[in-house]
Amino acid sequence: MHELSIAMSIVELAQEEAEKRGVQIEAVHLKLGALSGVVKEALLPCYEMACENTPLQGSLLIIEDVPVVIFCPTCNTQRTLSSVQQFTCPECDTPSWEVLQGKELEVVALEVNECAPNRAS
Repeated sequence: MHELSIAMSIVELAQEEAEKRGVQIEAVHLKLGALSGVVKEALLPCYEMACENTPLQGSLLIIEDVPVVIFCPTCNTQRTLSSVQQFTCPECDTPSWEVLQGKELEVVALEVNECAPNRAS
């Protein structure tokens, strides 16, 4: 299950930032694209496991689902796909493989408690 290694990387990244700033992480915000290859339902419990016995234990993983957006050359505009099974414009049915959004797997924010004691000292 590669979601566990991804969760461990997220925890490691957040933990390094928390130690550097001397704060406690309350939540990690993640953008997760529909084409990222990561299953949200598998990542959430893996995140909890990865947080066990770390300063992030009890923190939340807040995931923003990012839909697939393609560029339609016929309409000359961006279109959001209703399904990742068919890469055609939902308006004119033109095939398109120009993906503009939907591959994301990105930590975008950390919610912190700045009143937490500095663990680095």
